[in-house]
Amino acid sequence: MSEIIIQAENISKMYHLGTIGSGSLRRDMQHWWDRKIFNKQDPNQYIMGGEKIDNNEFVWALKNIDFELKQGEALGIIGHNGAGKSTLLKILSRIIKPTEGIVRGRGRISSLLEVGTGFHADLTGRENIFISGHILGMKKAEIQQKFDEIVDFSGISAFIDTPVKRYSSGMYVRLAFAVAAHLEPDILIIDEVLAVGDADFQKKCLGKMNDASSQSGRTVIFVSHNLQAVNNLCSKALWLDKGSIRSRGNTKLVINDYLNTLHNKNWIKQFSTINEAPGNDFIRVLYVELITQFKDTNAVIDIRTSLTIKFRFYNECNDIMLAAGVHLFTISGECIFDVSDDPILCKKGIVEGTCEIPGNFLNNGSYYISIIFVENSSKQLYYYEECLSFEVEDFRENMNWYGQWMGYVRPKFPVKLKQFEIH
Repeated sequence: MSEIIIQAENISKMYHLGTIGSGSLRRDMQHWWDRKIFNKQDPNQYIMGGEKIDNNEFVWALKNIDFELKQGEALGIIGHNGAGKSTLLKILSRIIKPTEGIVRGRGRISSLLEVGTGFHADLTGRENIFISGHILGMKKAEIQQKFDEIVDFSGISAFIDTPVKRYSSGMYVRLAFAVAAHLEPDILIIDEVLAVGDADFQKKCLGKMNDASSQSGRTVIFVSHNLQAVNNLCSKALWLDKGSIRSRGNTKLVINDYLNTLHNKNWIKQFSTINEAPGNDFIRVLYVELITQFKDTNAVIDIRTSLTIKFRFYNECNDIMLAAGVHLFTISGECIFDVSDDPILCKKGIVEGTCEIPGNFLNNGSYYISIIFVENSSKQLYYYEECLSFEVEDFRENMNWYGQWMGYVRPKFPVKLKQFEIH
């Protein structure tokens, strides 16, 4: 049975909001003296439960985190921004102390929490490799033995004797990860920093982490918003939400739990009366819905999911040539498409429209829909902006690359290869 490498018990971390200290050097020195010499409680410290003291407020970044990892296991940590992931990694890396609880670890820890962690800007890449190695507890001979492999992996051999302050962010992270991964730590801790690298570098990093866990028996802790990478690399997952553990265990099950809360499944807007419905003297929109054809039972829209936009409106005009168009935008406002059909003759009353978006068309990302109503293909009657929004998740099979797929659309067009025989 594999031994336990990391054991976290009741880890909690609390931060003070606003200013720290009294603002007076004399009072701060008095508080220090009372606390250290007379063992009195610091008035700037917290009471259990994070209550207010002297109009100071406190917030728990982590609360009661418990887990353990055995040798060779890979743990993926997921959650929204601000969930406490980076705080937990800093505690595990011994950068900060927990307010409560204890972490027991066995072996050397190597962590990459931000670009260029531990690097000195004025020193060269070569010098920083040796400094980082010494910080990790490696002897000079061990670093020299791995030096060529580190430089080759980083892909920046031409700049190895250049001060790292002249490196781009991509070069920084290449060298930093190469050092962290090749100096054979027992525990490798990686934050979302890998997103800085290009596609080829990400593929190499993810492959290296997979080898470190599955082949070399090292323990890996990986924080990422790339759920596909977490699912493929990690045997266990931990979902943090507002500083607490929301779910833990099998990676696929935890990710499914997480995804099921990401989306508002109520992709529908419906109004009971015409007066309540958005619109004007010409058009009143009664109902808009996004209907999904899910590929899996976890009910998450991914790139394979077919979508139907269905809407119903009240036409206030009689005998009018009417058309509707659907506009799809990225969350940042770039238009993906503007589609419509030929106008039809409509009487006063309820009209219904549909628009189909096939699966394997959209790339992963955030989108919103607007609907435009037009008379005679020229006169705008009403524009219902941002009526629905939705997220599209990534999905990949039989692929070892997890970087961001280029483009706003991701159609599944075949690209066929043909081998010519050489005579």
